[in-house]
Order: sequence, then C-alpha cells, then structure tokens
Amino acid sequence: MKWNSDKTLNKVFLFNSFKEALNFVNQVGDLAEKENHHPDIYLHDYKKVKISLFTHEKQAITALDYSLAKKIDNLLL
Repeated sequence: MKWNSDKTLNKVFLFNSFKEALNFVNQVGDLAEKENHHPDIYLHDYKKVKISLFTHEKQAITALDYSLAKKIDNLLL
C-alpha cells in the first residue's frame, strides 16, 4: 500500500497479531528518535497501525517526511 497525502502523509499497516503491530510501533519509535522526526502513531483494531507524517515547523509535508516514510517501509523488508 502506498502512502496517502492530504495535509499529512499517511499509511495504514496491517499485521497478523497485536504483538506484531506493537513490535512495529516500537521499531518506528526507535527510528523516529534516531532521525529526530516524530510521526503520529495510532495502534487500533488490535493489529492495525496508522502512521501520519507532517513537519510541524514548516506546516507542510517535506522531504523529511518522505525520507522517514521510506525508512518506515524498509522496516518491513
């Protein structure tokens, strides 16, 4: 699934279990800390994770958001 954008860059990831979804959330959190660029992360329906990216200081989607989106996708390879 591709990243969707309106005012934020969004993607929903579906996992087989809560434990897999939570592990992914933790990996994204570690990556966000390393990159010093923090997405909104929403774990819902016990195995779905929605990630939203937006550069608040620019009030726009920037190259930082696209870069982090690619790195998040690479976590699943």
